[in-house]
Amino acid sequence: VTVLSRCLKFHLKRLAVGQIAGNLSQILGAEGIAFEAEAIAEIARAADGSMRDGLSLLDQAIADGGGALTHAGVLAMLGTVARTAVQALVAALLAGDAVEAHAVLEDLQSSAPGYRDVVARMLELLHQLALIQVLGAKAPGWDETPAEVRALAAASAPELVQLHYQLLLKGWREVLDAPEPRVAFAMLVLRLLAFTPADSTGAT
Repeated sequence: VTVLSRCLKFHLKRLAVGQIAGNLSQILGAEGIAFEAEAIAEIARAADGSMRDGLSLLDQAIADGGGALTHAGVLAMLGTVARTAVQALVAALLAGDAVEAHAVLEDLQSSAPGYRDVVARMLELLHQLALIQVLGAKAPGWDETPAEVRALAAASAPELVQLHYQLLLKGWREVLDAPEPRVAFAMLVLRLLAFTPADSTGAT
């Protein structure tokens, strides 16, 4: 029988993506291993708050990359979707451009992505857009925010950003539980287009 009062208990907190990325960058710098910053960011996101998982993924990425870390190599290893593809899809949806959204969706589906990852990245981007719309230059990570993301925040209606975030969050479980995630994700994209008000393609 284990007596809990005689045990040491450690309550470990999840680390932020930036913390994991910073630690990994320091390790690589000390080891003299070349890396791309976006590659480290991908690993840090995939670690999901665990430094141990981040180190394991880093070891695997170094082995797969032949001693160097590239963004494309890490994406291939993780089976994740590039930031630019997610950004293009979100931009098309916020603009109510069904033709462009369908084209991006077909490109995504041709690479057989993990749809859980796609939804997570869309939610992350919408959260970033909402922060920029509210805080402007005081938004976290403003200096590292790509110009195209800032432009997308300026061109999108804040209420539509909030609506799409809510719909994606509700559709998350549907994608996870669906017998065919590809179809469930496509239906989620169509739902986002259906709930796009005709006059909300740009911020006032």
